[in-house]
Amino acid sequence: MTGSHLSSLLATVRSLAPRIQASVAECEQSRRIPLPLVEAMTDAGLFRLWLPRSLGGDEADPTTVVRVIEEVSRIDGATGWCLMIAATTCLPGGYVAARTAREMFGAHPHTICAGGWPPFGEAVVVEDGYRVTGRWPLSSGCQHCGWFQAGCRVIGSNGPRLRADGTPVTRIMLLPATSCVILDTWHSAGLRGTGSNDFTVTDVFVPADHTVSFRASPVEPGPLYAFPTIALSAAAIAAVPLGIARHAIDILTEITRVKIARRSQKTLNQSAMVQTDLGRAEGLLRSGRAFLLEALDEAWHVVCAGGRLSVTQRAMLWLAATQATTAATQAVDLMFSAGGTASIYANAGLERCLRDIRTAGQHITLVPSNYEMAGQALLGFDMRTTPLLAMDDRSEE
Repeated sequence: MTGSHLSSLLATVRSLAPRIQASVAECEQSRRIPLPLVEAMTDAGLFRLWLPRSLGGDEADPTTVVRVIEEVSRIDGATGWCLMIAATTCLPGGYVAARTAREMFGAHPHTICAGGWPPFGEAVVVEDGYRVTGRWPLSSGCQHCGWFQAGCRVIGSNGPRLRADGTPVTRIMLLPATSCVILDTWHSAGLRGTGSNDFTVTDVFVPADHTVSFRASPVEPGPLYAFPTIALSAAAIAAVPLGIARHAIDILTEITRVKIARRSQKTLNQSAMVQTDLGRAEGLLRSGRAFLLEALDEAWHVVCAGGRLSVTQRAMLWLAATQATTAATQAVDLMFSAGGTASIYANAGLERCLRDIRTAGQHITLVPSNYEMAGQALLGFDMRTTPLLAMDDRSEE
């Protein structure tokens, strides 16, 4: 992906910024992204960043997508989160048979996907496919999607199918939205506009060619689909907190220019404590972001050269995503504190940044245990059974 294309995508985001900003209150109240904004972002091509070029997508490199998600999240975290979900749920388009990919994406150029990859459902093996039943939580953007992706444990005639190491065989089912029932469960502290409701499926037939496993070889030949898929998703998720933290710094900087401190009767930007907090926040955010982009670039060069990432290199991707989120969260905490009483008012925006980043940081891919996993990898431990690393381990090929 060329620098000019990244510049073009960022210019597109800036052109949509007024519409995104104008939708924030409605997002918070309705708990979803307004359809006119979804349509505008779809028309701009932003929901197809990781779709194969053969299907009309961008098939963009990881750094490009992270920077675009970050820029949207700087305007509104919930919109950035929905963009991230749309990007990551394009990735199965590189793994399924070409006919299925065309059915999902090619026939309907504006198709958007949602769903959950963790195996919360069961897929019973039947002739030519599976009978699927289950309930999946936190399906962000589900109200405006055309297809759902649902992770399942595979159930054979003798019970759950297991791999050689004893772990369950799982697959992701690809289902049209008409097969799924959305439950109104998204009443959240933060990221309220993401519409991250649960959905259910009951005894629905899914053809075998409408399923995918990231452990299998991709159909598309590009380096994007040789990249560890779950680690790639973690980087995209971390881009949202990076954007939210930048927004918080923007807000605090503006507040300090106009707010008068009661004790000194000077504007807050003249306070040594506020200056220190701002400097610390900037350092945290820049360092976390730099580590994430560095880890992505190093991994991208490996896969572009035809190589396979080592366990340690994959663990570093998880560490970078987690550290970026941790640093961004600390930066927002500093900005909320520095703003004093101004921070607690909804119209200032800092309280929303705090709610949104805390909600984003609860995602399973960004949990603190990733630090332990990275440490174990650096110490040479056997990581083959580590759940997150195993999800897209292609050593079984």
